[in-house]
Amino acid sequence: MKYVVCVPDGCADLPVPELDGRTPLEVAHMPMLDTLAARAVVGRAAVIPEGMPPGSDVGNMSIMGFDPVQFHTGRAPIEVAAMGRTLRPDQTAFRCNLVVVHDGVMVDYAGANPSSEEGAAVVAALQDEVAPRYEGVEFLAGVGFRNAMIAPKEWIDADCTPPHDLSGDPIVLPTGPAAGRLIEVMEASREVMEHFDMEADQTWLWGQGFQPQVPSFRETHGVEAGLVTAVDLVRGIGVLSGMKICDIPSATGWYDTDYEGKRDIALAELEAGLDLFVIHVEATDEAGHAGDVAAKVEALEHWDRRILADLVPALDAMGPWRLLMLPDHATPLTTRTHTPDPVPYLLVDSAVDGPGGTFTEVGVADRAPVPGHALMGRLLAG
Repeated sequence: MKYVVCVPDGCADLPVPELDGRTPLEVAHMPMLDTLAARAVVGRAAVIPEGMPPGSDVGNMSIMGFDPVQFHTGRAPIEVAAMGRTLRPDQTAFRCNLVVVHDGVMVDYAGANPSSEEGAAVVAALQDEVAPRYEGVEFLAGVGFRNAMIAPKEWIDADCTPPHDLSGDPIVLPTGPAAGRLIEVMEASREVMEHFDMEADQTWLWGQGFQPQVPSFRETHGVEAGLVTAVDLVRGIGVLSGMKICDIPSATGWYDTDYEGKRDIALAELEAGLDLFVIHVEATDEAGHAGDVAAKVEALEHWDRRILADLVPALDAMGPWRLLMLPDHATPLTTRTHTPDPVPYLLVDSAVDGPGGTFTEVGVADRAPVPGHALMGRLLAG
């Protein structure tokens, strides 16, 4: 038996006025997904436990079958794990976005989408010019605007607002005992970034946490698993749980990511012996944050045409398979930020038909939500 988990990040939504009160999942032309849903089990999943922040770190941990209430310590330490670093007990980690802030307004939480090379150059300058001012501070380059900072453990004591929660709004600076140092670092980054020919003009620190203790995926679920993603926090969950991380250079974490490349690496790894593979695509989430209706619909259609349409026949050729598809949270176009609402899920078995349904928000609105971290067990149990 082969298993595939498909994660269209943030694809769940609310009714959109530009779509006549429908959602992107209702509007997008996805014939293969419709065919799968017609013979699947569909329902709602509470991927974000009550009271926890509705982020991709929490949601993807749920999807991987690990209860965030038990294992989540913060977003940034997961991303640092993806960068190959293990935090000491005296350290904490922060996500370090490159952002655009004009006149006290968060113009772009993604820093106008700089390349990873541009981001790495800024991080190197921050390490040279800002880090020496503070004992125990280190900047780490990630992917594009997504970078990290390691700091002394006492720096964790601050309330920090995710920059994507501030899109188009006045910034909300950190508060709490450690806030002064964080604000100093962000202000210092403006001086450094003045010397770069890019729209991003400062860093934004958030998502702090200590080293998490995530158990082995193999020991927890009994299968060998791998994943492909361009997002460090998803990669980090894989690193922490011992999954095989499959990187492809054309995975960007943006609208232009390589859908076919992610499909093909999944099929190749399953053919080579892995039991389970996770395909994660960020594009729907980025479109939600940007409020870009057309881009979100198009990203869903890319999933259908460029991944699922050829993935399913190839899985059929391998033998029996099961597929789980769901987002890690909702990112509504009207709010442009994550919400903790339950999301649709689809679970299909190649040999056993389910009752069928539609993979849309309205199609599962009457279903009682199941805990997100329980779905991995349902996928593997059948």
